[in-house]
Amino acid sequence: MPELLEIEAYRRLAEAALHRPIEAVHAPDAWYLKGGLDAATLAGAVVGRSFTAARRIGKLLLLDTSDDGPVVALRFGMTGRLVVDGTPGVERLEYGSSREEPAWVRVAFRFADGGELRVVDPRRLGGVELDPDESRLGVDAASVDLAGLRDALAGSRVALKARLLDQRRLAGVGNLLADDALWRARLDPAREAGSLTPAELRRLHKALAATLAELGARGGSHTGVLQPERHRDGRCPRCGTLLLRRTIGGRTTYSCPRDQR
Repeated sequence: MPELLEIEAYRRLAEAALHRPIEAVHAPDAWYLKGGLDAATLAGAVVGRSFTAARRIGKLLLLDTSDDGPVVALRFGMTGRLVVDGTPGVERLEYGSSREEPAWVRVAFRFADGGELRVVDPRRLGGVELDPDESRLGVDAASVDLAGLRDALAGSRVALKARLLDQRRLAGVGNLLADDALWRARLDPAREAGSLTPAELRRLHKALAATLAELGARGGSHTGVLQPERHRDGRCPRCGTLLLRRTIGGRTTYSCPRDQR
């Protein structure tokens, strides 16, 4: 599924679509257009303009447009992939398909030079929006410092993993990144988020940074240490204990009952 690392790959790919006049928009799926947007309004807002910058906040890709035009925001849900001129931003998603069925193309921006930026999303869980409220998102997980992480967790009685997944508090962390970071930090994902000691908070901050750096170098959120053991008989890669499988924050969660406290 696309998490911070995948959206960052999409952002880098989207830079190949900058400064190319948009000639047409293909938006066949009304469900995919959010915030009262429709296909005609989207086309009217961007045709004749070009994308001038590709930005990312958490799992949200933001494309600025020329001539004081709107910001195009792309969300990718669980199975959305960005494709520019036939090149995908990532080769595979853990719970998605690498195929490109025509019916899965939810929106496409066609350039005057014949190229195209499109979103392919089999499960239709993403969306397109104009001028989103960027302030709704918390600090980006790739740049959060220790004080920012402390602020995101402070005083909360919500489960630690659920708080990490709350994009209003910390933007970019998804299910796989959360499980891997908490395993590295030896912290129980079901603990109250506000219960961490200063030492545990430092451990989590270090683990989150290491998870993002290592998984980014390996190729994505699906390359974590826990990933091969995310099944009913999976065992802790550190001590061999049978992993605990629970639902936390609405997501299937794997943790080690011996190591993670």
